[in-house]
Amino acid sequence: MRILVVGAGAVGGYFGGRLAAAGQDVTFLVRPGRAEKLKRDGLVISSVRGDLTLRDPQTILAGVSAEPFDLVLLSCKAYSLDDAIDSFAPFVGESTLILPMLNGMRHIEVLDEKFGSARVLGGQCVIAATLNAEQHIVHLNDSHAITFGEQTGGTSERVQAIAEAMSGANFDALVSDNILLRMWEKWVFLATLAAGTCLMRGSVGDILAAPDGKRVIENLLGEARAVAEHNGFTMGPDFDARATQTLFTPSPLTASMLRDVENHSHTEADHILGDLISRGGDAQKGEHGLSLLRIAYSHLKTYEARQTRTS
Repeated sequence: MRILVVGAGAVGGYFGGRLAAAGQDVTFLVRPGRAEKLKRDGLVISSVRGDLTLRDPQTILAGVSAEPFDLVLLSCKAYSLDDAIDSFAPFVGESTLILPMLNGMRHIEVLDEKFGSARVLGGQCVIAATLNAEQHIVHLNDSHAITFGEQTGGTSERVQAIAEAMSGANFDALVSDNILLRMWEKWVFLATLAAGTCLMRGSVGDILAAPDGKRVIENLLGEARAVAEHNGFTMGPDFDARATQTLFTPSPLTASMLRDVENHSHTEADHILGDLISRGGDAQKGEHGLSLLRIAYSHLKTYEARQTRTS
């Protein structure tokens, strides 16, 4: 299976590097500067699950001619989706499958419209990773999983073939027969975490230590769940158990979006919160029509407006 990984950043580089180290035919679609860096230093991963240095990984630049790939792994930031599509579209053929690992749902609709829903799988990943100053990938915890499946549900031979290709790599590859629900579950959780930690500018433990911190998280979670239910996706007991364990147990956990704010970087506020709110109808208006999700979103848009004004 010929696999094209769009970018070689923290997420794509991690999973693509693991696949290449396991013997899979992996090519990274990168910009010229990143290609030179990878050729010189290799793709370097620092992880509690095992360090890895992949010497001279295969790379390709946008605009270069090549045969279509069998699988495209897409893990760009939501605000870079259009540029990413332009870069990898020439490498998509009749039988190419696209496996996106972005959060939320809007990207699925964009990819479906561009390539046809038959070519687009549902997918998500669970990992905390970043690039350090040397552009090495630093894995920040011990979770590293990709979950994927057919948008229409059930299983298929082509999904099983991907699972088989990923089975020898040093990460968890999971097939779901209801991937859209899994994606909505992650979206609800992530929106709650991002809205809470960005609005309150602290970790889960910091928020829970505040007088009404628990109520803030409870209300955000309830609003996000209401949007999911409004769209036909109901969270089950397994989700409740995971959310309770993570969101209501004091810990240093924050959303990556808070780290973006602290680093004065661009955020995915529109994709994670704005798009969720837009799908809510009357599900999460809150008192006087202003829900906590809307307040958190306005908080982040205010930050973005100030960044634009002062940059």
